[in-house]
Amino acid sequence: MIIGGTGLLGKALVREWSGDEVLALGSRDVDIREAKRVREIVEKEHPQWIVLAAAYTDVDGCESDPARAFAVNREGAANVAQAAKNVGSKLLFLSSDYVFDGTKTSPYETGNPRNPKGIYGKSKSEAEVRLLEILPDVCIARTSWLFGIGGKCFPDTILKLAASRPALDVVNDQRGSPTYTVDLARAIIELCRKDANGIVHVTNSGDCTWLEFAREIVKGAGLQTEVRPVSSQQMARPAPRPMYSVLAATSLQRYGIEMPSWEGALERYLKERNP
Repeated sequence: MIIGGTGLLGKALVREWSGDEVLALGSRDVDIREAKRVREIVEKEHPQWIVLAAAYTDVDGCESDPARAFAVNREGAANVAQAAKNVGSKLLFLSSDYVFDGTKTSPYETGNPRNPKGIYGKSKSEAEVRLLEILPDVCIARTSWLFGIGGKCFPDTILKLAASRPALDVVNDQRGSPTYTVDLARAIIELCRKDANGIVHVTNSGDCTWLEFAREIVKGAGLQTEVRPVSSQQMARPAPRPMYSVLAATSLQRYGIEMPSWEGALERYLKERNP
């Protein structure tokens, strides 16, 4: 059962998953804030695995509406975990690099302390803690800088802007790992099949700044748009972002899973976007 099946990652999971019966539920089918509805649907379907990809992911939106952020990302996740526990389903929960404060300069390991700076990160961080209490064998897959076909994402925004502007300003002081929904979906499928539990970091390999990512996108699309560096301060946003949020691959490698590079993933994304 994929909860959040109509989102960016959900769509990729549905496309990539074969050999199993897959039920994809969107927000119209189930609102995870409604514990009773969650319980009914999980009891009726009794899935072997639930992948919880539904979340309120608008980072700036979370900052201005913390009540909604916690209701969906923490309480909603707890509702799903409780329902999974009741019927003996296994749960894989999607979490985020935003659970960290971004003050490190080397990749974050799964055991590094959570210290989120903004509301979105706090809602995900508190969800992780709650889920481990409810379902100690939950699998928490933290990822970062998600992009893919079928929804809003950074490359899509850059390409739309670059098509109509001679120059773009992009921050050059935040570093992370772009992650392609197709590669993340394949890793999630493998984690479920390997009965994974605990916290796992799942991103494409390599890292970059948003500026480097944007330049690679523009170049890959064959556009001439100039991409200029600016600081996070110059591009002030309502929610704080971690300055460094590269996630170490150690936990994923323990399951024998290797992720492709973000550069190669971007190439595939651009081909998928404009076949």
